[in-house]
Amino acid sequence: MTAFLEQHPEVNSAIHLFEIWTESQRVNRNQPGLSVGIVLDQELIWSRGFGFADEDAKTPAKPDTIYRIASISKVFTATAILQLRDRGRLRLDDPIQEHLPWFEIQPVGKDAPPITIWHLLTHTSGLPREAAFPYWTDFEFPTREQIRLKLPEQRQAYPPETQWKYSNLALTLAGEIVAEASGEPYAEYIQKHILDPLEMTSTSVVLPEAHRSRLAEAYGRRMPDGARERRPFTDSRGLTPAANLSSTVEDLARFLSLQFRDGPAGGRQILRASTLREMRRVQWLKPDWKSGWGLGFGIERREGRVQVGHGGNVAGYTTRITFWPQAKIAVIVMTNADDGNPVMYANRGFDLVSPEILKATAPPGEPAQPDSAWNRYVGKYRNSWEDTEVLVLGGELVMLSPSAVDPKESMLKLRPAGQHTFLADGQEGGAEIGEPVVFELDTEGNVKRVKVGENYTFPVKE
Repeated sequence: MTAFLEQHPEVNSAIHLFEIWTESQRVNRNQPGLSVGIVLDQELIWSRGFGFADEDAKTPAKPDTIYRIASISKVFTATAILQLRDRGRLRLDDPIQEHLPWFEIQPVGKDAPPITIWHLLTHTSGLPREAAFPYWTDFEFPTREQIRLKLPEQRQAYPPETQWKYSNLALTLAGEIVAEASGEPYAEYIQKHILDPLEMTSTSVVLPEAHRSRLAEAYGRRMPDGARERRPFTDSRGLTPAANLSSTVEDLARFLSLQFRDGPAGGRQILRASTLREMRRVQWLKPDWKSGWGLGFGIERREGRVQVGHGGNVAGYTTRITFWPQAKIAVIVMTNADDGNPVMYANRGFDLVSPEILKATAPPGEPAQPDSAWNRYVGKYRNSWEDTEVLVLGGELVMLSPSAVDPKESMLKLRPAGQHTFLADGQEGGAEIGEPVVFELDTEGNVKRVKVGENYTFPVKE
């Protein structure tokens, strides 16, 4: 048990419930095994394996069991692209032919813009999902050269920026751009610039022989008769940037902790914090307005949270990383079955554990005690646009619009920032948040006007 869980038994109890539920689900679904971890900021506060990495050998699944992470590889490719962008080696709006002059595909649309690197990372390129080979059927993955030779025979499904369409081919091309722009082979670049600085010693682009003994056995989906077949080991070869990495819960925790750090690039901070935020900012919003895509990451609103992450699926492995940037909480789930359903486990982990983590990490404090001097500011204010009410509510000085359908949605909390000066704090998107609110007094100490940002409102005499 980590020190954090020893200090916060309520979090430990929530995790225990999650453990009981997870094992019950695994048994009821007859799943072979899975490894799970929960990250809080810079610490893997809990991790555990359930079931077996190898059912025949009865090898238990553990936090250091290696799994193929499949399409989570795409996040590493996107990270490499952003590193190179920050170093001035490329721009996201570069047409991909500037870096891959051999790129050629049959276009669609008469007024289609060129495919750019941004399109590749956001899955808005309109490219086919796959290279021109049936590798998900016969597990014979093509080489880079074979993909390149077949490209001119393929046709775009849509013009760029018309549909969100997931594409392994797109991220494969992004990996080719990493190699071209850096002058290093893709695998060497990822190892040197991402895995080594983050000390991800159990993670590999191409699985080395030394890691084979720790690799979980791969199983297919549960068939109607209850049987599962073993799945063949697959090397993604030419599609390596889209699907070939292998890792552990413990190593992915190091990568996720990166997402919660701040500061300029250097050492373990392999990307500056502003670029990390850029990667998880919505670049393409889906029509339901509930989910979208960043630069390499999927983004969704769920249970009031903005969750960021990516999943993966290759023969015999399904995986998921999901994190909540605001709370600095992440859940990792790695399974060794085609029907492992890691999203189900990750979401339940968030639902059960994150509320208790939030309570445990909330800053201590006594009930708010309003300053009696605030009473001079309380009252109604008016300008030509609206009426505003200033009052003490819940121990805090607040400003709101009484004409709003829901006045709480218009509420600004006024944080003391100097003599008669406050900073407005409210819901993201509010026009005044972060700006000064200054109560200007007359010679008798009464408010004569309030400056909000650069404009004024005036007390109403009733």
